[in-house]
Amino acid sequence: MRVTKAVIPAAGLGTRMLPASKAMPKEMIPIVDKPAIQYIVEEAVAAGIRDILIILSRGKTVVEDHFDRSPELEKRLLESGKEELCRQMTDIAGAARIHYVRQQEMLGLGHAVAQARAFVGDEPFAVLYGDDVVIGEVSATAELCAAYEKYGLGVAGIKPVPVEQLTRYSSLRVEAWQDGCCRITDMIEKPRPGEEFSNYSILGRCVLPPKIFDILDRTPRGAGGEIQLTDAMRELTLTDGMIGVEYSGTRCDMGNKLAYLQACVEQALRHPEIGGEFTAYLKQLAKGLCV
Repeated sequence: MRVTKAVIPAAGLGTRMLPASKAMPKEMIPIVDKPAIQYIVEEAVAAGIRDILIILSRGKTVVEDHFDRSPELEKRLLESGKEELCRQMTDIAGAARIHYVRQQEMLGLGHAVAQARAFVGDEPFAVLYGDDVVIGEVSATAELCAAYEKYGLGVAGIKPVPVEQLTRYSSLRVEAWQDGCCRITDMIEKPRPGEEFSNYSILGRCVLPPKIFDILDRTPRGAGGEIQLTDAMRELTLTDGMIGVEYSGTRCDMGNKLAYLQACVEQALRHPEIGGEFTAYLKQLAKGLCV
C-alpha cells in the first residue's frame, strides 16, 4: 500500500538548545536560511507525501505561520522585482496540505504519535522526528516508504551509533536480510550498559502500519516515565516483524549543538548563493587554525 501521509512530532520544549529555544521553537532554528522543520517537510514532499500532520504544543504557532501564505510579504517582494524570492515563499505554503494538532501534555514520543490517529485513519504513515534533520541527495523518507510498499512491514530508519551513546537512543537486534534491508527481531529504548543488542539504533525516521495506534493505547510508560514509541514498535516487531533500512542521508540532531553547527557548515558549502565565498572563507580560516 502506498504511503501518502506523514506525521512530524514537534511538540518538545527544546531544552537542549536553550537559550536559543526559549522564545523560538527549536524547529524554527535555521540551518543557513531555512528553519529546520522546512527541511523535514521538504523531505516528506520529496517522498511523494502531500498530507502532513505536525504535532505542536503551546507557543509554537510560529510554525503554522511559516507554512502559511503571507500576501503582504509576497506583494512587497513582487513590487521590489524579487520574483524568484516570492516564488520560494509561495512554494513553502503550497508544497503540501499541512495540518496541525496540539499535544497538550508532554508524555513522550509514543503519546505524541497517538495524537495522529484521526488524521492517519487506516493507512500506513511515515513518522519524521522533529528533532532530526536528514540531509542527502535522496529523501530518507522515500527510501523507507519504498521498503514498506515492497514488503508491507513496518520500517525503521537505522544508523550505527557509538556504543557509549546508546543509553540516549535505542538498541536493535538485527539480522541480515535482503535488498540492503535487515530484519529487526528485538529492540530496547535507552538501554542501560549491558542491555544493548547492537550499536544500531532507530534515528529519526520510520514508516508504520495503522495498527500501531492500538498498540500505543496499551503501551505503559517506559524509559523516562514516558510512553515510548520504541516500546510500541517492539510489540509490532515481535508480532508482525519490522525491517530496518540504513538510509543514505546524514542525520543532524537539532538538540546537539555540535551536530547543528556541522549541518550549518555543510549546507553553507552547498548553498548556491554563498557556497563559493564560504568555501574560500573556511580555507582562509583553516590556515590560521593550523598555525
